[in-house]
Amino acid sequence: MLKQRIITAVILAAVFFAALFGLSTLYFAGLCLVPLMAAVYEWGKLTGLNAAGSLAVAGGVLLTGLVLLFNTGFSAARGFPDVPVLALCGAASAFWIVVAPLWLHYGWTTQRPVTMAILGALVMLAMWMAMAQLHARSPWLLLAAMMVVWIADTAAYFAGRKFGRRKLAPVISPGKSWEGVYGALVCVFVYAVLLVLFSPLAAHAELSHPLIVVSVLVLAIVSVVGDLFESWLKRQAGVKDSGTALPGHGGVLDRIDALMPVLPLATLLVVLMSQ
Repeated sequence: MLKQRIITAVILAAVFFAALFGLSTLYFAGLCLVPLMAAVYEWGKLTGLNAAGSLAVAGGVLLTGLVLLFNTGFSAARGFPDVPVLALCGAASAFWIVVAPLWLHYGWTTQRPVTMAILGALVMLAMWMAMAQLHARSPWLLLAAMMVVWIADTAAYFAGRKFGRRKLAPVISPGKSWEGVYGALVCVFVYAVLLVLFSPLAAHAELSHPLIVVSVLVLAIVSVVGDLFESWLKRQAGVKDSGTALPGHGGVLDRIDALMPVLPLATLLVVLMSQ
């Protein structure tokens, strides 16, 4: 199992970094629609849609993505116009910051296929648009935002294993602890400080360094919400993984759950910073 996980991770990393730095934003965004469709399909299956229904929703998301690419004034140099970005990423961010925590707190059901299909399409398209928008500004900016999730996830795992005592959400995800969250925030704080001190990206932001650090910490916090929400989807569906597309890693949705809230919010912050 470990060997399989490593092989899959190496292949995914190679493909991702080659696309991130080797493709123009148009081709990068087009390529990202492929895993997006897989994740939407898995979301549909988790929330009660049959295979045909899930495939139909995934196809609808693909068509919507293509329409957004070719009929909204998208350009490789600047990405999408601000209006659709603010609308879609703003709606998704509102969901992750306000609705999703309430959803998890009250344990609302996710087995409402039509409602959940619309929700899944919204949050997935927002994440995809955010990826394209950040990539258009700089592939390094997109990587910096994604690193928040990867650092938080890794730090939470090791801090939780070493110091974990108090369960974060035992009904939703018994393996997660508050100590893991604290460990994640400490490591992300260090990462944010290094960004503002040494990264040229921070120099382009029209905000003070402390505000940038706070923004990065907020992204780390909302990443936990995305992780827990996907765990709730799986618990409601009675499955361990969202799918089997990635040997040793489960489904595509399992790998992007924390990115779903982080990337739209990061994009929203970047766009507002540059106003």
